[in-house]
Amino acid sequence: QVQLVESGGGSVQAGGSLRLSCATSGYTSDLKCVGWFRQAPGKEREGLATVFARDSSTYHADSVKGRFTISQDNAKNTVYLQMNDLKPEDTAMYYCAAARPPTLCYRLRANEYPYWGQGTQVTVSS
Repeated sequence: QVQLVESGGGSVQAGGSLRLSCATSGYTSDLKCVGWFRQAPGKEREGLATVFARDSSTYHADSVKGRFTISQDNAKNTVYLQMNDLKPEDTAMYYCAAARPPTLCYRLRANEYPYWGQGTQVTVSS
């Protein structure tokens, strides 16, 4: 089993920055990737970015490319999402999720990531 715990959410004004953390534990040795998703009220869950465990390569959705950056620290078993130039439309619950092979991680489809954290709220005010 895999456990994921998000932290770092909060309230920020437009143009500000936040760094979210996702601590992983449990049976993580064969994970293929860890991704970040978000879900705003009344909207579908949206895939933002994913990082591949083996070589730390990353993939970012076009909607956040240039503003959000995913990274991982293997020594700390933690994946980060650095969010810059935040906008009110970034307000959502943010989740990290993990997947094993043969998931095609770059597709960032929520139903293809079986392991999820509880989420952390991000609120951006104008």
